[in-house]
Amino acid sequence: MDKKELEKAIEKTVLKMAMDPKNTEHYHELAKYYAMDNQYEKVISVYETLLTLDPKDMQTLINLGSIWYYAKDYKKALKYFNEAVLVNPSNYLVYYNMGNTYAELKNFAKALHFYSRALDFNSEDPEIYNAIGLLYHDFEDYVEARAYYEKTLSIDPNNLAALIDLGNVSYKIFDYEKALEYYNRVFTIAPDNKTVALCIANTMAVLKDKKKAYEFFDRALELEGDNYKTYICYAIAKSDYNDYDDAIGLYKKAIELNPKEVNAYILLGNLFSNLKKYKEAEEQYREALKINKLDPSLFVLIANTYFMNNEVERSIFSYRAAVNLRPENDEYKLVFIQVLEDYIAESRKGDVVANF
Repeated sequence: MDKKELEKAIEKTVLKMAMDPKNTEHYHELAKYYAMDNQYEKVISVYETLLTLDPKDMQTLINLGSIWYYAKDYKKALKYFNEAVLVNPSNYLVYYNMGNTYAELKNFAKALHFYSRALDFNSEDPEIYNAIGLLYHDFEDYVEARAYYEKTLSIDPNNLAALIDLGNVSYKIFDYEKALEYYNRVFTIAPDNKTVALCIANTMAVLKDKKKAYEFFDRALELEGDNYKTYICYAIAKSDYNDYDDAIGLYKKAIELNPKEVNAYILLGNLFSNLKKYKEAEEQYREALKINKLDPSLFVLIANTYFMNNEVERSIFSYRAAVNLRPENDEYKLVFIQVLEDYIAESRKGDVVANF
């Protein structure tokens, strides 16, 4: 449905609502059209109006909770999900959504509780098992994560999310061959999956198969989707294989693609620093600092660059800036104090003490 068709459908539905204002189906229809047009504020308004007519409309409560969940307003999401539970305490989907919300809030116990409640009412839904696997994965219990991912596959052998997640957890525990096995299964089913092409490329790079790694990085770049992460991962692999000029070019492409993201600047700065090109490294860190002006770690990186380039006084000022921004960070303090004390000791040997 194109824009004009949507507008006509909305006008027609609004007219139907005016003629029959108590028919809740019209509200659902209008909300659907607004959602298709990405007008989510109007979707919320329609649903809230509908709830004044029918406070126990289950689908509306779930949809409103889901909208606020994706908007990352988890408090409002839980409000509507809790109301939905009161309407129908045996609806597994509500518990599943509550589990997802608590997982985002990093509340392991409550997330697991609500996922378990969802399984009480629907024990054969593979997405619930996969969600529990992700929960354990996020909390770094990789053995349990793998068990739940495998349970997902026992129900749905071609579940792409579970296969990728199993690949990821295998990669995490350094079982790269097993990770590759899962990623390849996904790629067989979905050869246009950009994410898994990149996963295969990264795994091949770790396994020191340069040719295959580069082949899959190139393939990932050709597939539809955002290439920022692909450029960065490819650049890291190029650096590992000492193809430094290519790596620099790829980082610059990432920066060109998304100049407001700091990651590529920092990684390019690190590469220049490793190559002892300290001025170039400083330039990249300062570009990152323009975006994240109050990030103390960037001042530390700049200070490290000065220190390695024997510009100790300048490094001290940058270390101190980091300490001032994050006075509770003991690591920053220790580095600053050590560099300052060493500098003062060296200065005293020549009867010169700088004023810091």
